[in-house]
Amino acid sequence: MPREQATPAAAAPSPPPGRGGSYWRALLEARWQARLRDLIELSLAYHGAEASGDRADQQEIQALLGRAVAARWKLADVEEALGRLTAGGFGRCEQCGSAIPAHLLAVIPEIRYCPRCDLEPARAHAAAMRGR
Repeated sequence: MPREQATPAAAAPSPPPGRGGSYWRALLEARWQARLRDLIELSLAYHGAEASGDRADQQEIQALLGRAVAARWKLADVEEALGRLTAGGFGRCEQCGSAIPAHLLAVIPEIRYCPRCDLEPARAHAAAMRGR
């Protein structure tokens, strides 16, 4: 039996075997809820530490702020992935347009770039600047 080859013109990647068509939406929505929960917890911890008036823990307060900002970026990434899913661009590399492998999407559903494009130095630098 000949092996099937993926075509670049393929639409969004199919969900892993045994999963329904709503798999990606459910995965992204669960990820969104977890990211929102993290952001709320970090924001409450930051504001609680700020309100305590104890300036001795300024490094801890700044660390909490940094973690809250990073959590907000991660939440925004998931929100943008949900937007791509609605618009029909989910699972396609934003740089070259090729399909992102389903096994990568299953682990990091908010991923924007295929493995080849994600390795570009500019991408790595931009991701580092966003606090990932």
